[in-house]
Amino acid sequence: MTPDNSSSEASPNGYVRTHVAAGIGRIEFYHPKSNSLPGALLRELAQTVTDVSRQPDVRVIILQSGGTGPFCAGASFDELVSINDIAEGQRFFSGFAGVILAMVRAPQFVISRVHGKAAGGAVGLIAASDFSFAVDKAAAKLSELAVGIGPFVVGPVIEKKIGLASFSQMAVDADWRDAAWCERRGLYAKVVPDTAALDAAVDQLATTLAASNPEAMAQLKKVFWAGTESWDSLLAERASMSGTLVLSDFTRQAIGAFKSR
Repeated sequence: MTPDNSSSEASPNGYVRTHVAAGIGRIEFYHPKSNSLPGALLRELAQTVTDVSRQPDVRVIILQSGGTGPFCAGASFDELVSINDIAEGQRFFSGFAGVILAMVRAPQFVISRVHGKAAGGAVGLIAASDFSFAVDKAAAKLSELAVGIGPFVVGPVIEKKIGLASFSQMAVDADWRDAAWCERRGLYAKVVPDTAALDAAVDQLATTLAASNPEAMAQLKKVFWAGTESWDSLLAERASMSGTLVLSDFTRQAIGAFKSR
C-alpha cells in the first residue's frame, strides 16, 4: 500500500497512514515494538478512523497494520509502567475505547486485515470490525490478567462479537487461541493460509462493498451494533477500572516481570 496521506512519518513513535481510492479507505498503523499502541498512537488512530469515515467518497474501511510481525501487541508496556496517577491511567485506557467507538460508529463497514498475532487490546480492535480476515498463524489472546489488570475496556465489544462464554474463556485463561478457535467463535470471519490469500480476500470483499448501496450498509451496521449507545459512559468506567489497577504494586511487578522475559 502506498499512502496518499500520511499523518506521521515512520519513526520510533510509529505512524498512522491512510489511503483512499475507488471507494475504499485503508488505514494502517505501525509501531516498531510489535505494533504495540501507546496512548498518542491510539488517539491518532481513533481520530483517523473518524476522519476517514466522514469522507463522502469512502464506502468501506480497511484496518491493517504494518510490518510482517504481529498484527498488534496491544497496549504499550513502556507507557503502562510510566503511569503515575488514576487520571493518567484512565486517559491511556480510554485510547482503546476511542478507537473501538470510532470503528463501531463509522457508517461504513470496517474490515480488519489480521496478518499476525493479536494480543490484549488488539483483540478488541478486531472485535470492533464488521468483518475480519486472518492468516492461519494469527493466534490471539487476552493477556491482561497475566499482567495484573483485566480486559475491561475491550470486554464489551469482544463479548458482543463472540459471546460471554468465549470472552470469559479468553479472559480467565490468558493463553493463545489459534486462528481456527477464533474463526469458530466469530472473532475472525474467515481464515486463509497466507498473506497473499489474505490480501486477495480483503481486496475482493472491499471492492464488492465499495460498489454496494451505502445507505443499505449504514442501516445494516446500525443493526449490528444496536445496544451500544451507552458505550461512551460504559467504556469510560472500564478505563477507570484499568487505570486504577495499573497503579498497584502487584500490577507494576507483573508488568516488569513480563517485560524482562
